[in-house]
Amino acid sequence: MKSTFFLLIGLLILMSCGNPDTGSDTEIAVPVTVEEIKLKPIEEFQTTTGTANAIKDASLKSETSGYYRLATNPQTKLSFALGDFVKKDQVIIFLDNPELENNTKIESQKLNLEISKQEYEKQQSLYEKGGVTLRELKNAEKTFMDAEYNYDNAKIQLSKLKIAAPFDGVIVDLPYYTPGTKVDASQKMLQVMDYRKLYMDINLPGKELGRIKIDQPVRVMNYTLPDDTLNGKISQVSPALDADTRSFKASINIDNPDWLLRPGMFVKAEIVVASKDSAIVIPKDIILEKRQGKTVFVVEKGAAQERVISIGLQNPLFVEISEGLKKDERLVVKGFETLRNRSKVKVIR
Repeated sequence: MKSTFFLLIGLLILMSCGNPDTGSDTEIAVPVTVEEIKLKPIEEFQTTTGTANAIKDASLKSETSGYYRLATNPQTKLSFALGDFVKKDQVIIFLDNPELENNTKIESQKLNLEISKQEYEKQQSLYEKGGVTLRELKNAEKTFMDAEYNYDNAKIQLSKLKIAAPFDGVIVDLPYYTPGTKVDASQKMLQVMDYRKLYMDINLPGKELGRIKIDQPVRVMNYTLPDDTLNGKISQVSPALDADTRSFKASINIDNPDWLLRPGMFVKAEIVVASKDSAIVIPKDIILEKRQGKTVFVVEKGAAQERVISIGLQNPLFVEISEGLKKDERLVVKGFETLRNRSKVKVIR
């Protein structure tokens, strides 16, 4: 039995000596995804939010009393309604007031103006020929001027019986009144907006004061318009900070030619403060923070090489690399989390 036991031990020792690699560590290649570094454009921008407002916004009130009558929209052949497009000076509402119309005597005032004008012109001709005195000429001129004032005043009084659009736009408020109801003066009658141009007031942190300038381009977005980004620009910048918030005020003008963005919408704006047309640009989320600084990995000869980088322009998604990487190097964009310098890697894409 003892001889058999020692024979087995000897065989095991010989087998062990014949396989010197048994139990040694074999490094496994880490699967990674790489992208070849190319030069790309990059923008650095300050993000802010605010409420869009129409640059042209008019609320009209009745200037006199009258019986309410809504005009007919020639486009729809129906009475004007919310959402209707209107042209400048297009009458939307009539306030019928027979008493005021009679008192203005508009036709009589017009006729009196024509007569006084003719008389004044006649007196001018006679004065040049010595037929009338200067006093008579001045009296004729005064009569003509009074007639002109009276006629213009009559037109002003009658114009108060019509509520017209002050500019091209859209009806956004049209308080209901029963047709034929008498409406008193100073009642809200109509609100019209033209929101092809919008503005947004914003507050920005004080550290950005020197970087925000008039006419800087702005991108404007709203969650209801996922596929549309509108263009704008900085229109005003306050030179002073708010003592409580340490922020400053600015204003953005927004181009909205297709009426997509509506007044009152909450929007996000990206103010472009710096840009480059050609730079080494990489995704921000692949950068690792280590003791030696910010690092990324590139692949060289089947191994990961750790690079310490310096950053230039940046935005929430991408950064410009000013030092540490070169064009055409293969940058690890997936699988970098567990890598160490000179780790063996297997490129899977």
